Amino acid sequence: MDWVVYIALICGALGVAYSLITAGWVFKQEAGSKEMQDISSYVAEGAMAYLTRQYKVVAIIAVILLIVLYVAFKSIMPPLGFLIGLVGSALAGFLGMKVSVNANVRVAAAASKSLPDAMEVAFKGGSVTGIVVTGLALLGVAGFFLVARSYNPDPKAIFSALVALGFGSSLMSVFARVGGGIYTKAADVGADLVGKVEADLPEDDPRNAGVIADNVGDNVGDCAGMAADLYETYTVTIVAAMLLGKTVYSMDSAAFYLPLLIGGAAIIASVIGTFFVRLSKAKAEKDLYIMGALYKGLAVAGILAAALFYIVALYLPLPAQKDAGFVITPLAIFYMAVLGLVLTGLIVVITEYFTGMYGPVKYVAHASVTGHGTNIIAGLAIGMMSTVLPILVLAGAILAGYGLGGGFSGSPSTGLYGVAVTVVSMLSMTGMVVAIDSYGPITDNAGGIAEMANLAEEVRNRTDPLDAVGNTTKAVTKGYAIGSAALAALVLFAEYTRAIEELTGKALMFDLSDPKILIGLLIGGIIPYFFAALCMLAVGKAAGAIVEEVRRQFREIKGLKEGLPGVKAEYGKCVDLVTAAAQKQMVLPSLLPVVLPLVIGFIPGLGAPALGGVLIGSIVVGLFLAIAMTTGGATWDNAKKYIEDGNLGGKGSEAHKAAVTGDTVGDPYKDTAGPALNPVIKVVNMVALLVVPFIVK
Repeated sequence: MDWVVYIALICGALGVAYSLITAGWVFKQEAGSKEMQDISSYVAEGAMAYLTRQYKVVAIIAVILLIVLYVAFKSIMPPLGFLIGLVGSALAGFLGMKVSVNANVRVAAAASKSLPDAMEVAFKGGSVTGIVVTGLALLGVAGFFLVARSYNPDPKAIFSALVALGFGSSLMSVFARVGGGIYTKAADVGADLVGKVEADLPEDDPRNAGVIADNVGDNVGDCAGMAADLYETYTVTIVAAMLLGKTVYSMDSAAFYLPLLIGGAAIIASVIGTFFVRLSKAKAEKDLYIMGALYKGLAVAGILAAALFYIVALYLPLPAQKDAGFVITPLAIFYMAVLGLVLTGLIVVITEYFTGMYGPVKYVAHASVTGHGTNIIAGLAIGMMSTVLPILVLAGAILAGYGLGGGFSGSPSTGLYGVAVTVVSMLSMTGMVVAIDSYGPITDNAGGIAEMANLAEEVRNRTDPLDAVGNTTKAVTKGYAIGSAALAALVLFAEYTRAIEELTGKALMFDLSDPKILIGLLIGGIIPYFFAALCMLAVGKAAGAIVEEVRRQFREIKGLKEGLPGVKAEYGKCVDLVTAAAQKQMVLPSLLPVVLPLVIGFIPGLGAPALGGVLIGSIVVGLFLAIAMTTGGATWDNAKKYIEDGNLGGKGSEAHKAAVTGDTVGDPYKDTAGPALNPVIKVVNMVALLVVPFIVK
């Protein structure tokens, strides 16, 4: 089966090569005037300073964990896997940020020509991040598997090494999501509260000292954070499916290698799909057509992936299951893979409905007319309501995948493997989905540069619709990330129970009359809420510091608020403030999902059953909370933009002020706490898998 690994390596390398070539094309585009380039350089310097400090903090923690892993496993492979996963996730985030901060000014320059030109640069910049994430992840998993197997071919040793690989990527993802989320929303909220509410300044006004920090935050949060997040989800999902294939079948079977081939096929499909994202000049002025152009690329990639999955199913048939003897047919494999693609489409459609300019957003906007309180009530209600359809869709996908895998035909283990294949197929579209997401912060920054550089109004009229669509695509990607994270965690939980069964010879039963299980469930439910609370508090503290700094500059710098010639805000002070705050506040919430499962697993009398309860509680509660926060936050954001477009009184109206308040609450919901719950529920599961050999006697 080594040929499958080599194909996966080739596909991963092609993805990285595409990203490097496309990045070169982006960097060759016109960068505009010197003033535009100066503004862009401030953003780039701030983003680099932030990532440098973040990686230093993570490096200290990583060294400690490397030593712990080496002592615990008495082998170099788990620490090496952890390091590769950590570095891979960090590299994905760094590359995403690097391209984004160089593409933004070029999008603003391209907008001086036409909207289609600007969109082409923006999407190609985003596609670099999207494809490099999947390419690096596939290279990491396939390449490290070959290294681990050559070092020690024992399946148990390979199991530990691959789990450590996933743990490394998960840990980096949590830090990237939490730190980047605190940064971006503290800067955004702080700048908005003073600029829009108090000083009545427009978006990205250069007089506001917080605007550069806000633009930096878009890159370190939405680009670097999202790239690290989905790199980790992609890696963990493939690793989990491979390990489940090992326990249900064997490490020598096609079931173990199938996830690698699905991932490789989807990278090729995604690369081809990027060439279909085009906007004709005749249709350039409507948001609908911009969104349609993006979805066209996603649809083409999905159709091509389905065709390739059919070939994969034919050429990599699964054997009979080693215990029950059940055989999953090639056609069933194909249906599972298509189910994952359909699931992706449904999550995208549902999330767009709740966050685009449709009923829910307009409802929250209309609630703003009667005041700040009614806006908050409406936003919270829509966030809660937005959990219903995604949960039903995920439940249906689990049921269908389980049935296609033979779960209802007397083979529960192959049924679980069927769910795993569905999840891998869903995650295989990560390249295109992240490309669509990264397009958002690039266009957001481009609009900011156009405003701060005082470009012609027609330039901002072209960047604004691109930015408006970007807000929806970012929300859609978060919905996709949350759904895939929940399913990936489910596969990890299945592997947890299978690993315990392999070691003890008996299945781990979850009986609610067992107090150990109940304790675990309750503690597992604590993790998402306590984690989200820490993130929200961190944003509030950091935003408060920005508010005070912007107020100080308006008071002490004469002529700043009036916009007198030659008077400039001290942007660097806000960047330094929020950078330091984000680094300080990110450590505790990031370590929470690592420490708590260790404590529960090693407490005498609790052990494996209670830890299993922790996993279930964290998955279920985390899924609901993440959807409600990310979707509700995006609804608040676009309700504000709906009013700013001239509806319900427009900018400066009482409705607009209430909508700004709602957006202030929604920002840390959708960009800090909510999306950071994705890696949290997987970190908890990865830690549980790592400690299984030590808590099972």
